[in-house]
Amino acid sequence: MNKKILITASILGVLSIVLGAFASHGLKELISEEAIRTFETGVKYQMYHAILLLFVGNSLLVSVKSKKAIFFLVITGLLFFSGSIYGLATNSITTFDFKNIGFITPIGGLLLIMSWIILLINFLKMKTDNS
Repeated sequence: MNKKILITASILGVLSIVLGAFASHGLKELISEEAIRTFETGVKYQMYHAILLLFVGNSLLVSVKSKKAIFFLVITGLLFFSGSIYGLATNSITTFDFKNIGFITPIGGLLLIMSWIILLINFLKMKTDNS
């Protein structure tokens, strides 16, 4: 499980850098400044959660059950949250109207929040370390 989480985190990190550069350079002439800022919000949240997965995949403090749940929630949450934001931000240059699926953005955000809550619960359940 750890290897899968770490590989996924690395891929998400690489894609965050690529998408951020694409927004700054490739989309600059195609969409508004506001749309670029919106796109960059998706990139930021993707990178934040890539870092979260790097921590989870490397941590001995997180149970296997919690790791699986966090992994599922982060992947699904990013697909819904960042993915829909990418679509909405570039809506003016695509043939698909992403406004039709814009309702999944807050669902994705909720899934991301739930991943952090599971991490918190995992930590709260830990036995106190007296060292």
